[in-house]
Amino acid sequence: MRKIKFSTFLLVWLLSISPLLGDVRLPKTLTSHAVLQRDVPVKVWGWADSGEKVVVAFNNQTAETIADKNGRWCVTLAPMAAKCEGSDLVVSGKNSITLSDVVVGEVWICSGQSNMAWTLGAQAGTEEERQGNYSFIRFNRDGYVATETEQEELSGNGWFACENGIQNRCTAVGFHFALALHEKLNVPIGLIDCNWGGARIESWMPDDCWKELEEKGISREEIAKSMSTRREGHTIVGGMFNAKLAPWRNYAVRGAIWYQGCSNAGEGLTYYEKQKAMIASWRKIWGDIPFYWVQLANYLAPDADPNERRGWAAFRDAQTKCLEVAKTGQAITIDIGEEKDVHPRNKYDVGRRLAAWALANDYGFDVPFASPIFQSVKFEGAKAIVAFDHVGKGLVVGKQEPRKFSVSDAPLYGFAIAGADKKYFRPTAKIVDKNTVELSCEEVPVPKYVRYAWQQNPAGCNLYNAEGFPATPFSTE
Repeated sequence: MRKIKFSTFLLVWLLSISPLLGDVRLPKTLTSHAVLQRDVPVKVWGWADSGEKVVVAFNNQTAETIADKNGRWCVTLAPMAAKCEGSDLVVSGKNSITLSDVVVGEVWICSGQSNMAWTLGAQAGTEEERQGNYSFIRFNRDGYVATETEQEELSGNGWFACENGIQNRCTAVGFHFALALHEKLNVPIGLIDCNWGGARIESWMPDDCWKELEEKGISREEIAKSMSTRREGHTIVGGMFNAKLAPWRNYAVRGAIWYQGCSNAGEGLTYYEKQKAMIASWRKIWGDIPFYWVQLANYLAPDADPNERRGWAAFRDAQTKCLEVAKTGQAITIDIGEEKDVHPRNKYDVGRRLAAWALANDYGFDVPFASPIFQSVKFEGAKAIVAFDHVGKGLVVGKQEPRKFSVSDAPLYGFAIAGADKKYFRPTAKIVDKNTVELSCEEVPVPKYVRYAWQQNPAGCNLYNAEGFPATPFSTE
């Protein structure tokens, strides 16, 4: 008798859950309020019973497929123009799922460590920005998970529109980047808000980065061993990519912005090799996307001695070297950091400087976008004549305050020159024409080398172009 009762119970229970076993499911990359990338084919995917027919309807398109033997399915929607008004995206199989308020616009990955993770609500936005209606900006912020193997699903809650204070949980750099894009494009902007404080670049590097790096003497095994000594839930080589970015493999994006480096700041050119490999690897997934990053800001107590060499100067140089990679750009921030906090509150100007690269290079706007960068130096007796590229309307002495740039009448500061002994002194510096600075110093009668902003905190550096972009740190050594 007991066997019959148990069998009956089991049968009833199985019948009660059987509809759930065959339910069509979508990943958390695809939820209500999502932004789909305009002007390119868009994949919609998920899970169902093997052999189950799945139909996707959105924006006057319908696509259907059959779930494969593993229960996975994927359809592709034809390219769509931007659409600010939200629509339903309906997925039908044995059950039906309706995603509401789905829009079409521009989608960007926002990745890195704590300065990208820093939220708008953490003193990084105005009261209006933190509480107003910016629903044309949407973000999908994942949880803090790192794994040894690639995941198909996220741990977060999906997409949110920036309204009713929800934007306080959004990446501040990404928000200001998106707002600058929207002002020019007038389309929805979606942010894949994928970052983690303290993250090393190796955490974001897929497995296929490592073959070439190993050949260059950069050992994954040694890095993994070093990272494991930190004893934190997120020190797995590739762990953040596996858990937080791999689930987005099928999602169409326009590009990526990147703010990371503090955790790798003791490095020099090895960072260049790692970032170059990571960019190439991401492009294998999302196509030939642009990749723009933030150079490390000034930090810690400034040092008046121009010979001071805490490690960030060489690290910034490695970041600049990455500009050799096509379709990349760098936002210089040596003028907006904070001496006592590695997390500068001014994320507005960071986001705007990143957006300028995208607007000029990806969207075709005639806007200034780059910082002055060293072009050449020639020595004429006791003088060093330094020429710059990307000077816009011309070099100026400037002053950057939060959200406000102005031309200054202060002396030009931040250069150092040395003779053959490589002992550096502060020179008299003056702008002599649109793209040239002249340097001279009594202590260096025969100059051989020049530096600019070549310190961990090059406080007081004030060379800009007229459009308000600070000059890029460099050394001619």
